[in-house]
Amino acid sequence: MIMDASKAQLLVVDVQERLLPAMAEPDLVTGGCAKLVTAAKRLAVPVLVSEQYPKGLGPTVAALKDAGPVCAKLAFSCAGDAGIVQAIEAQNRKQIVICGIEAHVCVLQSALGFKAKGYDVAVVWDAISSRKLADKELAAHRLRSAGISVVNVEMTIFEWLHAAGTPQFKELSALIK
Repeated sequence: MIMDASKAQLLVVDVQERLLPAMAEPDLVTGGCAKLVTAAKRLAVPVLVSEQYPKGLGPTVAALKDAGPVCAKLAFSCAGDAGIVQAIEAQNRKQIVICGIEAHVCVLQSALGFKAKGYDVAVVWDAISSRKLADKELAAHRLRSAGISVVNVEMTIFEWLHAAGTPQFKELSALIK
């Protein structure tokens, strides 16, 4: 699958104040998610943010607080939450690009769930994490085995752009440097 900005939507999963500090490489996750949100907004890719039990885990971190509409959930899988599924379906876009935490729980279950619902799903490796890097590796193995693309921020942005020589290319390629 080539990711296409006109067919894609970005799902930022559970990057919350009380959860993020426990992750391996929290700055990598926040930075990767922020770059994806910037690119999505510039290229008119809809962004949806989930929060797992915000009463206990707090709100989305400040760096991503304006990323997009926020949907609270109790289900680990975003695909198992009726409000999130409705928001995703309302966009009428069949590609879902996922970033966030935790790779082996909510990100994995969301990716598998949306794949089962018929979406083309990509998970952004350098914008996800777990408490232990070994858990992130296990998630990647399961994702690939299920036919879900494991990509990085740079792949996503350049596939969304399709070509150089545009004002968007100049602006967004600066995110990669």
